[in-house]
Amino acid sequence: MALGVIDWNSIVEALLFASGDEGLSLKQLKMVLEVEEQEVVDIMKELVESYKKKDRGIELVEVAGQYQLTTKKEHAMYLKKLVESPGNGSLSQAALETLAIVAYKQPITRAEIEEIRGVKTERPIQTLVTKILIKEVGRAEGTGRAILYGTTKEFLEYFGLKSIKELPPLPEKDNEFEQEEADLFFEKFNETLEDLN
Repeated sequence: MALGVIDWNSIVEALLFASGDEGLSLKQLKMVLEVEEQEVVDIMKELVESYKKKDRGIELVEVAGQYQLTTKKEHAMYLKKLVESPGNGSLSQAALETLAIVAYKQPITRAEIEEIRGVKTERPIQTLVTKILIKEVGRAEGTGRAILYGTTKEFLEYFGLKSIKELPPLPEKDNEFEQEEADLFFEKFNETLEDLN
C-alpha cells in the first residue's frame, strides 16, 4: 500500500460496484481489505449513512448478509422510462446468448451461464434484468447461495409465447449444451427476433 491515508470508503464503494448484484459479505470485505471485522463493520455503517443523504441516487443495502448497491425506490418511474425508451430496444449478441441459456436452462446461476458461454456475463445479465426479461427466482443451495435466474412474464410476452414450454426444442446430447447446438439456437433466436421486429 502507498503511504498516506487510505480511503476505505472509496475502496469499498469500488468493490461493491464491481461485485454487481451478487454483493459482498463482511467476510469477503475483511479478506480483501485485510483489516479486522470490526473495522469493516464501522466502514459499512459510515457508508450506509452517507448513502442515505437526499442527493444520492443509489443506496447501500444489506440483503441476506450481502451488501450491495441498489437504485433508490423513489427513482423507479424514471428507471422504468429509461428501460422502455425506444433506444433501448435491441439486445447485444452477448445478451441474446445469455437470454437463450437462461430460457433453456432455468433456474441457473451466473457461474453456470459463464461456464456455458465461456466468458463473463455480468453485463448481459444486468441488461436482461433491467429490461425485465430475466429475474432472480431464488438462491442455489450450498456455499455462497448464488442467485438463480429465470425468465419473466415479460419475456413470454416479448416473444409471443404462452409458456416456456413453447420454446423450440434443442437436440439433446448427453444433457449438455454443446457449442454447435448453442450456435444453431442463437441463429434461430436471432431469426425469431427479426421476425418480431
